[in-house]
Amino acid sequence: MEASDTTTTTTFHYPSSSSPSSSPTSSPPSRPTPPPVVLSPCAACKVLRRRCVDKCVLAPYFPPNEPLKFTTAHRVFGASNIIKLLQELPESQRADAVSSMVYEANARMRDPVYGCAGAICQLQKQVSELQAQLARAQAELVTMQSQYASLVANICMEVAQSQQFMLQSLDSTGTNNPDLLQSDASMLDDYCQGSVWEGLLWT
Repeated sequence: MEASDTTTTTTFHYPSSSSPSSSPTSSPPSRPTPPPVVLSPCAACKVLRRRCVDKCVLAPYFPPNEPLKFTTAHRVFGASNIIKLLQELPESQRADAVSSMVYEANARMRDPVYGCAGAICQLQKQVSELQAQLARAQAELVTMQSQYASLVANICMEVAQSQQFMLQSLDSTGTNNPDLLQSDASMLDDYCQGSVWEGLLWT
C-alpha cells in the first residue's frame, strides 16, 4: 500500500482597508456654527420700552450701557423732540447735537430756572473778577517801578552832592589822591545804575 503525500493549501482572506464594512466613508470636517449675535436694544428704546429697529435714529448716540444719558435728556426735552431734532440734522452734526442736549439737560437738572445760562453767567463773573485783579496787580507794579526809579534818582543825586562836597574839601585842604577820586566815581556809577539798591529793594 503506497502512501501518497497530499499537500493541503489553506487560503486566508483578510478584509481590505477600502471595504465599506471596515472604515466609514471619509467626509470633510464640519465647521462649528458661530453663536447667533444678539443685538441689544439701545438705551432709548429700553427706556421707551419699544422694539429697536435696524435703522434706529437714537441707537448710535444712546448706547445700551449708558441709560442715564437718554433718561436725563428725555426728562427735559422729551423723546419726540429729540427724534425730530436728529432727523432734521445731517449725520455729521447729530453727535454734537446730542452732546449739547445732554449737557443742557444736566444743567437744567442742577438749575431748573437758568440752566446753562446760569453757569455761563457765573463763569463770566469769575472772568471779570480775575481781570480786575490783574489790572490792580499791573497798576501796583507800575507804581513800585516808578517809586524804585525815583529812589534811585534821589540816591544818585545825594551821592553826586556828597562827592562834589568831598572834592571841594580836598581842594581846600590841598589833598589830591587819584585813587580816592576813582573809587568815588565808580561808587557813583554803581548807585546810579541801581546795582547796589536793586538787590535790597526786590528781596
